[in-house]
Amino acid sequence: MNAVAPAQAVALPEVAASDRAEAHLSALPEEVSSVYAYMPATLAGYMAGIGVIAFLHWAITPASVMLPWLSAFGVVWLGRAWTARQFARATPQTMADWQRWRIYGNIGTLCSGALWGATAWIFYPTGDNIQQVGLIILVYTFCVAAVPVLCSQPRIYAAFATLCFAPMAVRIASEGTAYSYQLAGILLLIISLTNVLARSYRQALLRVIDLKLQADELLVQLRVEKLAADAARREAEVANRSKTQFFTAASHDLRQPLHAMGLFAEALRNKSHDDEVAHLVNSINASVDALEELFSELLDITRIDSGGVAVNPQHFEIGDIFRKLRLHFESTAFEKGLALRLRGDKHMVHADPLLVERILRNLVSNAIRYTLDGTVLVGCRRRGNRVLLQVWDTGEGISEQEQDRVFEEFYQVPGSNVANTHERKGLGLGLSIVKRLAGLMEAPITIRSQLGRGTVFTLELPPGKAIPAAVTAAPDKSPLGLTLEGRLIVVVEDEPAVRSGLEALLRSWGANIASFDSVASCSAWTQEADPTVTMPDLLIVDYRLENGKNGVEAIAVLRDRFGMHVPAIMVTGSTMTGHEKEAQDKNFHLLIKPVVPNKLRAMIAFKLGVKSGPPSR
Repeated sequence: MNAVAPAQAVALPEVAASDRAEAHLSALPEEVSSVYAYMPATLAGYMAGIGVIAFLHWAITPASVMLPWLSAFGVVWLGRAWTARQFARATPQTMADWQRWRIYGNIGTLCSGALWGATAWIFYPTGDNIQQVGLIILVYTFCVAAVPVLCSQPRIYAAFATLCFAPMAVRIASEGTAYSYQLAGILLLIISLTNVLARSYRQALLRVIDLKLQADELLVQLRVEKLAADAARREAEVANRSKTQFFTAASHDLRQPLHAMGLFAEALRNKSHDDEVAHLVNSINASVDALEELFSELLDITRIDSGGVAVNPQHFEIGDIFRKLRLHFESTAFEKGLALRLRGDKHMVHADPLLVERILRNLVSNAIRYTLDGTVLVGCRRRGNRVLLQVWDTGEGISEQEQDRVFEEFYQVPGSNVANTHERKGLGLGLSIVKRLAGLMEAPITIRSQLGRGTVFTLELPPGKAIPAAVTAAPDKSPLGLTLEGRLIVVVEDEPAVRSGLEALLRSWGANIASFDSVASCSAWTQEADPTVTMPDLLIVDYRLENGKNGVEAIAVLRDRFGMHVPAIMVTGSTMTGHEKEAQDKNFHLLIKPVVPNKLRAMIAFKLGVKSGPPSR
């Protein structure tokens, strides 16, 4: 190691010197430009200095001396002015060009220094104390003023200062007196200190140049990294769009057979009263329901991460959402022996009702899944300037150390149980979706839980303003087992298996069916149908139909013939196309494939009971 260390110690300064030389060379254009940028001020200073010398010595200097001196200065002054003008017009391209222009500037500088030295040699002996002091100050002023201009060329500056002061010092010392020797020595000391000042200024300038070069390198590196980051971002956006497109396609294509399977299974139940068949149908429906929930959770995460969820806050009554929660979850809670209670439905909030509904759906679904006995309570109450939406359950609770992790993706509380074998624990995405949706609305969400006593989730929302009450028809309180005898239901579905399964199920419930596979066939039927005989009670249409058509067009065709009051259900395999706003504007309800038969039956009962109700989501 002793043999290697000296080599390293020597190599490092050599590299540093090489870098400095390269940096100095790269700074040549800036140095030359700086010299010529100072030229107007330099020439103006020279003109003022010439005027001062002429004023002080005009009366005591013969014209034969004064006029040639003025002529010499005039030639040099005009030459430097012409050079500066030519540089302003030139466009140097190579380092050789810049070097040539620096040489021109240096020649002018040295000529000026020689003339100032000649001035001291000529005029110092002829003047008295005032003229001599003025001459010394003037020449020294030009030496100091040249420091920032020539500090990058220490040799040129030393030559300029020597040309200015050496003749003066020699002339003063030639008088042979003690005073003259002292004054000449002081002048030499001053010029030496000025050279030291120039060197210090040069070192400071080199440090500035080094810092500038480092800043330039960092800027280049930053640009490269920014380009790389932009490229990575574009790749990520492309990948994200591809992922979104894949999930959208997968959502539709994979949900179709699941949807058909659930419909056929329920139709099979109605054809057979065998307990074993009923058990198998229950298992099939549970599996379809579980797959539907997995699809929804994965697609919700994808849609949120891709920025596909917009927040549209509005003032609304929380009871609007409570009614949908009751419709969706009351039968599920009843099957488990749980009481589903909803309190505080008259409170107004200002938020996005769609996102609030999604949050509550996930929380209520979780609460029902993990509560074995007791009650699930959804409550709304005012606390100060906030409205608290809370979901309480009497489940097994969550330990304190696990509460911080329940909002993480794919995290499931260890040891948590569900009520029966037909249920599953979930994918661990429901609460993650809740957290993200709450974050989009900037609404805090918290959890409190005790083992063995249950859990409460609290969503804080700003209060809303009261809106005029709409005239609504009272919902039909008939049980979900309401017969469909005598009801005409129009089905529009282009997938043969799904259409066949839906027809079989609806007929097993006693309904009459008018089934079509396209918008064109619907239109042809409406032109032939007698509205007094064939007035439909309900429309069930798929979203994606043939030749780029969709279910919204089918609904429009049918309502144009039979009236805008005809209730409609839209069934779609995609959760990422934002149909909620369209459903509200066009007055139809949405069901996401695969549709479990009991959900379809509940929705049919609801729609037949609110035929003349207001537009809904």
